[in-house]
Amino acid sequence: MLNVVARNAIQTCKTPTSVQVRNMATLKEIQQRLKSVQNIEKITKSMKMIASTKVSKAQRSMDAARAYGQASNSLFTNAETKAAEEGKTLFIASSSDRGLCGGIHSSVSKAARRAVIEQPESGLVVLGDKPKAQLSRILRKNIALTFNQIGKDVPTFEEASSIVDLIKSSEIEFDTANIVYNKFNSVVSYEANVLPVYSESTFKASPNFAVYEIEDDVLANLQEFAFANTLYWTMVEGHAAEMCAKRAAMENATKNAGEMIQKLTMTFNRGRQAVITNELIDIITGASAL
Repeated sequence: MLNVVARNAIQTCKTPTSVQVRNMATLKEIQQRLKSVQNIEKITKSMKMIASTKVSKAQRSMDAARAYGQASNSLFTNAETKAAEEGKTLFIASSSDRGLCGGIHSSVSKAARRAVIEQPESGLVVLGDKPKAQLSRILRKNIALTFNQIGKDVPTFEEASSIVDLIKSSEIEFDTANIVYNKFNSVVSYEANVLPVYSESTFKASPNFAVYEIEDDVLANLQEFAFANTLYWTMVEGHAAEMCAKRAAMENATKNAGEMIQKLTMTFNRGRQAVITNELIDIITGASAL
């Protein structure tokens, strides 16, 4: 009789023990994942704070660059400069190298891709590694130049001038250069926009060009300055939009990580309570068997 009772007690203890082992393994995995998500939350929160400090600086630089850019572009507006019907077109996709900022790079890449597809013979200059990776899949033959190391800090006029000098020295011919960039609408909104820059010959063909009485040697310098100034405007405005997008992306990531931490903590507490309950059942069952 005692042997039968002992065998029954051993059989009743086997199943809860195996459940306990499985629960302990599951609890360990949940604990590791919880710790990983907590570390991710710390990183995203820090990146959000860094982006927030850079937003105000980027907006101040954008306001100054926009004022200078609009002043130089008013020259083409007052001269009624228009792109030639059969002229050569160059597209410049202006973005950066950094990620973790939502769809900021995809916005420029999609707009540039649509524009180049409409004019297959046009050239393409890409600023930034992120749009380069996206555009080189489809428009590899159109890409003439690429630039990287962009977006680490607020772009400067020297950087824009260096890019223009390289485009000029590469002997890329164009009548109109359309710069595709992200236009800053607000801290939560941006959209892809295009700003045109014209060559010397196109500017000379303007209806009101004679009003300015510009000499040829001055015209070349003026065109290069207008090109660099407009490019600087687009780079700085795109940087401001990128910082705002990065702050929003990191804020959403931090919020999602917090929600995941709450769910994992609740799951971990329920699993730990189940283990404690199983242990109590084992003790009571063993005592009853004796």
